[in-house]
Amino acid sequence: MSDLVCCVDFGSTFTKASLVDLSGGGLVATASHRTTIDSDVLDGWDACLSQLAEIDASAKAAPVLACSSAGGGLRVAVVGNEELVTAEAGRRVALSSGGRVVRVVSGGLTDQGYGDVTAADPDVVLLVGGTDGGNVQIVIEAARVLADRAWDGPVVVAGNVVGQPEIAALLEKSGTPYVLAENVVPQIGVLRPDGARAAIRDMFVQHVIGGKQLSRRGDFTAMVRAATPDVVLTAVELLSTRVGDVAVVDVGGATTDVHSVVDVDPEDAGLARQVVASVPVTRTVEGDLGMRWSAVDTLDAARRAGLADDNAALAPGAERRHADPAYLPDDDGERAVDLRLAVLAIGVALRRHAGRQQVTFGPDGRLVERSGKDLREVEVLIGSGGVLRHQPPATGQGVLRSACGDDVPGGWLLPRAPRIAVDRDYVLAAAGLLAAEHPDVALALMQPMLELPT
Repeated sequence: MSDLVCCVDFGSTFTKASLVDLSGGGLVATASHRTTIDSDVLDGWDACLSQLAEIDASAKAAPVLACSSAGGGLRVAVVGNEELVTAEAGRRVALSSGGRVVRVVSGGLTDQGYGDVTAADPDVVLLVGGTDGGNVQIVIEAARVLADRAWDGPVVVAGNVVGQPEIAALLEKSGTPYVLAENVVPQIGVLRPDGARAAIRDMFVQHVIGGKQLSRRGDFTAMVRAATPDVVLTAVELLSTRVGDVAVVDVGGATTDVHSVVDVDPEDAGLARQVVASVPVTRTVEGDLGMRWSAVDTLDAARRAGLADDNAALAPGAERRHADPAYLPDDDGERAVDLRLAVLAIGVALRRHAGRQQVTFGPDGRLVERSGKDLREVEVLIGSGGVLRHQPPATGQGVLRSACGDDVPGGWLLPRAPRIAVDRDYVLAAAGLLAAEHPDVALALMQPMLELPT
């Protein structure tokens, strides 16, 4: 029996494939092809498989593990009680599951709220609300609205466990597909994302992949295990067991994603000003930061963050990229524009992902308050995305290093002096796909990227 496996990422723009040797943890071959969303998404995979087979004919018979963000990826709407408690907790959980949060509705589900959810066209609704044993009526009434309107999309219920039997009965009667999960906020100050994250992943595989009708062939749904961002975050979690605190920045054409696994220091609780507790595993998606579709918005966000003093010079290049997302720079000047846009996208995305420490003054005098996640002790910062992979190693590392430092203005809790790496062979997605059943192989795949000792 062959020890080879094909790991595939059906991306929004490109389909990437890796042929991995499970016996040695080595990367045998890689391939890529544009994602054939216009015909059948497996046409692009067939092209990748042909490339892999040219290097090793055994690829044709190798089993396939895949993740996908094609066709818009996983779109999640969150319905919760309080804006700053359960709704915010649900938003964080949806992001960590690999979803793009397209709407957050708090205060239950009114007619207006239902309209907002419908307009957002989510793949999954995450229904949260109420601590265990607390207020149960709001989340039940939200479920009743979904049932009365015959909502036919999948629903993940992760609110007050006391109300879950009644919610299940309502959704069962209306024929709405649903799954019950552990309450994401069982008590104030506690966030438990794992149950809901797993449930969203299952709903993505069972209902979303087939529902997008990306392929007429049944083997596509059999291949896909999870949404791509969820798989990458799984790889980051595994890597953190080896190297400590890790952050990954993935710069795309439309979004910039940040994944981090950072130990939460209990001694920081006295400085924190947060109702929803921090958790080690975090993901954020910045839909206005990117290299092509979002290039103009990237400049605007950087200006508002105080990072861009060269907007006028960059504006024509940003407009060109927004108008033609397939544009590839063909001279040094345009390549410099790409690098500058990457610096700005990464700088803003890390600030939004990280926390901030500020001095305030109150009745008791001078106070230091901290919000968000402290990334200062991150030991490894990894960059992903074509703009970084297609540069000389030192150039890509320099782009990432521009966002780090001991004394970042504004009190942002950014990485101070991490080891810098670029995922040049796109191994993070493959490692995430292999992490559950072959953790040693997954770590071996990431070893060359970080130059880890054996």
